[in-house]
Amino acid sequence: MRRLKIILTMGIAASALFSCSDANNKADGYGNFEATEITVSSEASGKLLTFKVNEGDQIAKGKILGVIDTTQLYLKKEQLIAAKNTVFSKSYNVLSQRKVLLEQLKIAETEKNRVENLIKDKAATQKQLDDVNGQINVIKQQIKSVETQNSPIINEIKGLEIQIKQLDDLIKKCIVINPVTGTVLSKYAEPGEITAYGRPLYKIADLSRMELRVFVSETQLANIKIGQQVTIKVDSGNTMKSSNGKVSWIASEAEFTPKIIQTKEERINLVYAVKIMVENDGSLKIGMPAEMIIGNVQ
Repeated sequence: MRRLKIILTMGIAASALFSCSDANNKADGYGNFEATEITVSSEASGKLLTFKVNEGDQIAKGKILGVIDTTQLYLKKEQLIAAKNTVFSKSYNVLSQRKVLLEQLKIAETEKNRVENLIKDKAATQKQLDDVNGQINVIKQQIKSVETQNSPIINEIKGLEIQIKQLDDLIKKCIVINPVTGTVLSKYAEPGEITAYGRPLYKIADLSRMELRVFVSETQLANIKIGQQVTIKVDSGNTMKSSNGKVSWIASEAEFTPKIIQTKEERINLVYAVKIMVENDGSLKIGMPAEMIIGNVQ
């Protein structure tokens, strides 16, 4: 009888220990890994002359990956430059007249200063000063008249310069430049194809840091805050691989429990979405399921 009691006592203790261990290992949240995916689209229309992109490539930000044919844009730019030079030649005579008048104005103003000094020494008359001032006024009127004649030409030149800048911008957009450092997830175009403005060329994402989106209940919300370190576990063969993560975002509003939580008791509750930033050693993939444990950070 005594031996039976000992066995029962040991069984109860083992059961309690197992239950306690189970409770300690239970995850506080379940979710899947995400990454910010960027679809890079064409900013111009034309033939894709070169396009050096393959799925799985690690590409640095700012790297040139392809070129769209710019022949027609270049020819249009040359045509506008020629038109601008023609307009310049038409305005040359008018501009030359203005330059001569400005020199005359400079001489007249110098003469005015000389006469004013002579008047102070009583070596010149007021009439001489009035004559110089009249000459200055006439020259200024002539300059204004010349500038009025030149105004349409100047406006025409400015319009051509704006069109040239627009073409420079279009030519620049014919160069496919990678916007972010990351890994190519999908490729949608090949060299030699005709592309169009807005057509997707490839999809890229930075996989060096992944985001795990999990859902926690209202009771768990008090135990988690932005910047907090948590433990992340993912399947690794027959075991669970652990790593550290950092809470980067917590939803401000509750939502209905997502489908990834299966039990009926949990499905009827409202939960809060939480994002956890995790450094990727290369083993984490987009969509991979994982568990979050608050505390027990390694």
